[in-house]
Amino acid sequence: MKNLLIKLFALVLLVAPMMTSCIEDDDNPQPDQDVKDKLAQGIMMGTLQSDYTLSSSMSYQLDGAFIVAEGATLTIEAGTNILAKAGGTDVYIAVLMGGKIRVDGTSTLPVVMASKDANPGDWGGLTICGRAVTSAGANATAEVGGFTYGGSDPADNSGNIDYLVIKGTGAQINDESQYNGVSFYAVGYGTRVNNLAVINGADDGVEFFGGSVKVTNLFLQNTEDDAIDWTEEWDGEVTNAYIEHSIEGFSTAFEGDKDNANPKFTNITCVSTTGGTALQFKKTSGGTITGLYLNGYDVDLDMKDGGNLSNVTINGAAADGTLISGESSKYTLNSGKDAEPLDVSGWTWVDADVVKVWPGTTLGGEVTGVWTLSADVAYTLDEALIIKDGASLAIPAGTKITAVAGGTDIYVAVLMGGQIFINGTADHPVVMSSANGNPRDWGGLTICGKGVTSAGANATAEVGGFVYGGDDNEDDSGNVTYLVIKGTGAQINNESQYNGVSLYAVGSKTVLENIAVINGADDGIEFFGGAAEVTNLYIENCEDDAVDWTEEWSGGVENTYILHEIDGFSTAFEADKDNANPTFKNVTAISTTGGIALQFKKESGATITGLYLSGYEVDVDMKDNGSTTSVIIDGAVADLTNQGVADKYYYTLNSGKDSTPVDISGWTWISASL
Repeated sequence: MKNLLIKLFALVLLVAPMMTSCIEDDDNPQPDQDVKDKLAQGIMMGTLQSDYTLSSSMSYQLDGAFIVAEGATLTIEAGTNILAKAGGTDVYIAVLMGGKIRVDGTSTLPVVMASKDANPGDWGGLTICGRAVTSAGANATAEVGGFTYGGSDPADNSGNIDYLVIKGTGAQINDESQYNGVSFYAVGYGTRVNNLAVINGADDGVEFFGGSVKVTNLFLQNTEDDAIDWTEEWDGEVTNAYIEHSIEGFSTAFEGDKDNANPKFTNITCVSTTGGTALQFKKTSGGTITGLYLNGYDVDLDMKDGGNLSNVTINGAAADGTLISGESSKYTLNSGKDAEPLDVSGWTWVDADVVKVWPGTTLGGEVTGVWTLSADVAYTLDEALIIKDGASLAIPAGTKITAVAGGTDIYVAVLMGGQIFINGTADHPVVMSSANGNPRDWGGLTICGKGVTSAGANATAEVGGFVYGGDDNEDDSGNVTYLVIKGTGAQINNESQYNGVSLYAVGSKTVLENIAVINGADDGIEFFGGAAEVTNLYIENCEDDAVDWTEEWSGGVENTYILHEIDGFSTAFEADKDNANPTFKNVTAISTTGGIALQFKKESGATITGLYLSGYEVDVDMKDNGSTTSVIIDGAVADLTNQGVADKYYYTLNSGKDSTPVDISGWTWISASL
């Protein structure tokens, strides 16, 4: 028995180490091996502590934070795709000090890091921490991830980025911080960065926190904060950058902050279809720029904290700018912003639609793709300009378009699914006019949307035979802001003419603000169904109706000013067909030649608040003897007295037409001309 116990004990001693080893392998794996095992299955998560290569033959899912530790190198083969989970700040790739990333894409096989829908804010992007110099000091703490960065080696090497496309970044950390597309924390010039694209980021495209890293061929599209941002005395370079803004509300193309270490920028093209600010320098920051092209921005240069213009050198000289009226730090550049635009047509690795700047000085033909005009070019519209489904045209503030007096052959039309962005400002409205601004010279502006109209879906417009109408009263056809349009109303046939502005089933998400129509042979503006809303509308001397609507338009206008100084016009308002109760707030209509103010056909009507009429012989014409209860003024049915004219339904308003007139003394933009 004793011998048996001794043998059993010896057996236990022999087996025990084997059992212990199995337990460690199964339940307590080595962290690095666990990360690599997941990578072998296509899952990126955890901290990589030794070298690994992602293969283009696999698809990878970034499910959480993936960190490349000091001493480790992550290599990514050309053509590799990394799908980032839309997990906000929990999903990102970070390379710590002493770690390296090698993105080995090619022009035909770029590396792509993107969330499924590439929506801004989906994930945290790529952060690289180096040992170069930063004014934050050595071993500083990054605002994203709390990573450590910074040292004394400007030539620090964190690897390379070649042909990388990154989309959907900018996850929100807190009220003040978000992840950028790519964050370079004290990254040195020993790190090679060539051919990098950041698209649809909720924060910056790229941001440099100190360091000396240089970037060549940078494509930044629709980043919601700044496209290129730098601080902490980054002294690197960017050569060949294309920056595009076709979204509202972005911050800047450039934002420099803190002291000026004079970073260098060569061949920089910035294009906006929505206005905004191009170059912003905070505190005493600055830089040297050579080969700058700006198009479409409201502000060229903003020295936000009163920094000296001499901090910014453009083409070898201090920036030459003129303060914008009413501003203390925002400038228009007088020179140095008209270099040859960067040609990115060969950057096929980016795989993004690029806004194209309209070539030449003549406008016309069918517009496909995304285009912008330039305020520095005087354009001639010498044939119909038609913006097709899926296309868009941006017209920057101050642009002037001379329409050839060619009658019905000359007009601008936006088809269903197309968009126009007329981005005028109070100081620099957009002007579309024939040379003499005479009625009937040309056809005006027509926009076709997908809103609801009693004519039904896919109806045919009386002008141009365009198709319009659907079921989306929130349809977005772009924006028309600060537009002055003159000399419209070309005759189509005995019954039809072009209006100044024709809105066919245009939806409520189309922004329509500060529009003036002057000297039109037909209506100033006409609504055919839809739910379009307009703010600040000025109509002067249109020969038919100033404001016309039909097909159950259900939108509204706030602040309308109508002036009639010509004989023989039709009305200030003409409404037709059934009443979808459009609303008008603050309406002023003045005639020096009599005539009819408000005309309602069939069963049409409206709700009007703040009406002022002066000089008309007839206040209200219920042309087809429709019910006067459809006309609501200041919250009550219109108080009318029939004028007793045979076979006419002419009325005088007993009350409700003496509100304070709309004050247009500040509408100086309406006097703009070619």
